[in-house]
Amino acid sequence: MASAVVPKRQDTRKFFENLSGAGKSIAVLTSGGDAQGMNAAVRAVVRMGIYVGAKVYFIHEGYQGMVDGGDNIKEATWESVSSMLQVGGTVIGSARCKEFRTHEGRLKAAHNLVQRSITNLCVIGGDGSLTGANLFREEWSGLLDELLQQGLIDKEAAHSNSELHIVGMVGSIDNDFCGTDMTIGTDSALHRIIEVVDAIMTTAQSHQRTFVLEVMGRHCGYLALVSALACGADWVFIPEMPPEDGWEDSMCQKLSESRSRGSRLNIIIVAEGAIDRQGQPITSGFVKDLVVRCLGFDTRVTILGHVQRGGTPSAFDRILASRMGVEAVLALLEASASTPACVVSLVGNQAVRLPLMECVQMTQEVQKAMDEKKFEEAVRLRGRSFENNLTTYRLLSYRKADSELPNGEEEAGDEEQSDSSFNVAVLNVGAPAAGMNAAVRSAVRVGITEGHKMFAVNDGFEGFYKGQIKEIKWGDVGGWTGQGGSLLGTKRTLPGKHLEKIAEQMRIHNINALLVIGGFEAYVGLLELSAARDKYNEFCVPMVMVPATVSNNIPGSDLSIGSDTALNAITDTCDRIKQSASGTKRRVFIIETMGGYCGYLATVGGLAAGADTVYIYEEPFDIRDLQANVEHLTQKMKTSIQRGLVLRNENCNENFTTDFIYQLYTEEGRGVFDCRKNILGHMQQGGAPSPFDRNFGTKVAAKAIQWITRTLKDSYKGGRVFANSDDTACLLGMRRRALVFQPVSQLRDETDFVHRIPKEQWWLKLRPLMKILAKYKTSYDVSDSGQLEHVTRIRPKESNTSATI
Repeated sequence: MASAVVPKRQDTRKFFENLSGAGKSIAVLTSGGDAQGMNAAVRAVVRMGIYVGAKVYFIHEGYQGMVDGGDNIKEATWESVSSMLQVGGTVIGSARCKEFRTHEGRLKAAHNLVQRSITNLCVIGGDGSLTGANLFREEWSGLLDELLQQGLIDKEAAHSNSELHIVGMVGSIDNDFCGTDMTIGTDSALHRIIEVVDAIMTTAQSHQRTFVLEVMGRHCGYLALVSALACGADWVFIPEMPPEDGWEDSMCQKLSESRSRGSRLNIIIVAEGAIDRQGQPITSGFVKDLVVRCLGFDTRVTILGHVQRGGTPSAFDRILASRMGVEAVLALLEASASTPACVVSLVGNQAVRLPLMECVQMTQEVQKAMDEKKFEEAVRLRGRSFENNLTTYRLLSYRKADSELPNGEEEAGDEEQSDSSFNVAVLNVGAPAAGMNAAVRSAVRVGITEGHKMFAVNDGFEGFYKGQIKEIKWGDVGGWTGQGGSLLGTKRTLPGKHLEKIAEQMRIHNINALLVIGGFEAYVGLLELSAARDKYNEFCVPMVMVPATVSNNIPGSDLSIGSDTALNAITDTCDRIKQSASGTKRRVFIIETMGGYCGYLATVGGLAAGADTVYIYEEPFDIRDLQANVEHLTQKMKTSIQRGLVLRNENCNENFTTDFIYQLYTEEGRGVFDCRKNILGHMQQGGAPSPFDRNFGTKVAAKAIQWITRTLKDSYKGGRVFANSDDTACLLGMRRRALVFQPVSQLRDETDFVHRIPKEQWWLKLRPLMKILAKYKTSYDVSDSGQLEHVTRIRPKESNTSATI
């Protein structure tokens, strides 16, 4: 979403010790349809509220509870939100409330709040719930006057409760709220959909079937679009972009083509609100009948329904909701009579605050554009992220009919080489990471679409110098998105010692560009190749690296392919480990995570799993810290809290090993709790990639190939490719809100090569947040918290180097 920044305060480092909640009361409610991650948001609001000295109340059953009052509005304690982080749905209940829509209902609600001096509301729900909250705020002073006239409250109460502040968090699996990249629950819903699609694919393959899957999302096609991208579906129907008239024939032709190329299954995804150009609904049943009638394929329909709302929240949703909850409390503390009601949200991986009604109006405009059949406009209003997903899906679904034919590509004469038919090699380097295969598939297909000949290199740079290089075609990468590990094969070997042989292989196969998908070795490898350009002309070609490693330790990128899958593995395991102790005496678990010297997995995994302490290399600790942590946990265990969780990064300290920490906690906790330890090991690298990693891999690889095409055209002179400037050897990384191409030579200074980590890491600012949620007193820098921005539609012209993800 393009947004014009309107700063609210000077961006100096400012700590929220100055923001006190003393004497304030905050109430939190969940309203509308439930979504996984709402509990994490409630927990964060309660704990942050208590932390700053405010009173926090639960309002049970949404607005219905606010209207009914009584026991529905209860004060929350620190312990009352313990162990709700991993629970799906909403523990405090949600209900659709007709009464709140009436003036009388809102009057009752206002009375119930004033009785408890609640003037700060945190509403977690969809656009309907948030619009209701805004109306309530606008009417507030009028409602107080009425209560005063009726003698239900006195002047003192009316005066001390004269202002109502509202902050919203969007909890909705549909991701239909403009201004936010992701709403709470969307990622978890995608997890449910992808689990089902992966399961269906195995049965579909056995019987050569076509499956039509109907997914939720009301009038928004986000879930359908992203799940189609993530599973490589043959066709997708979404309300924002109905198929062209005559789509029936095009679809059937595409399905039969893919079968004739040897595919044993077809997947078609239908959003529940899908329509055609005339605005008539397209149902899953209609699509099934069409396929059976035209093609005679064995076809089945699966309607996912409420499964998508259920289950435990994904790691992403827990972190999103926890960050939003803390941000919401800060926004309430800073609110004044003149600030508009706002929603807190994430754009890229940055917290922002947006005026609630601007977002709601924008969201309503999408529907209006769809009603008026202005579909391009509807897609644009949905925001940058939605638009990019659609563009990538179109890129990957378009297939040149002749590209698979023998000599199909060569028929264009040599004089056209500048436009197409370059040879582009793709390789995986470093340890395997889930999502690598999705990236390779995307690169191969986009490359073929752009007219290149794609070559796959097996086993990284080692396979490169040994000549394990062959052409890879469109059909060779079918079904790759859902596969974990690296199907091309990957090795940690660096190219430095084999430059001669690699140059020779590039000459033999006439390789004009390189795409390297991998971890820290890929980055170092690219530095070595670009440094050898003076000596070897063969390396004077466009080279780009896409970061893929579970450790997320690559300079120049906030995220890397594979780390989301690893976080989910850690989170799931921590949930199970914590559950294993239920019903037994108090127990603390010491868990060791991977990541080399990079504490990303331990820190963010700790935030998602609700850890009490996390030990990492980037934040040095000594025996006094260990002692303080043990005492802190012992105090907690003397209350109603039954289980503790301590995460330790594998290389955080060479002497304070996992065994040492385990023995220390065992000894010091004697009589209060006992200890168990777990080393998670390689399970963090395995498994099917998460929807986020499939999607991220698909999008960044497509971007990388488009950059290669542009750079090849720019550097093709005199019948050959020659590229030796710094900006032709790049790393494509996600930085805050955008995907940016950065010359690897410039990133050298940002790197600690000894410990294989970037010198500056954005996620370190999440550590105070994790400590606050674990009841530590700490200093939290709010200078990076969201600033109020406005939702605008003026687009900055997209430069070649960056694009919002």
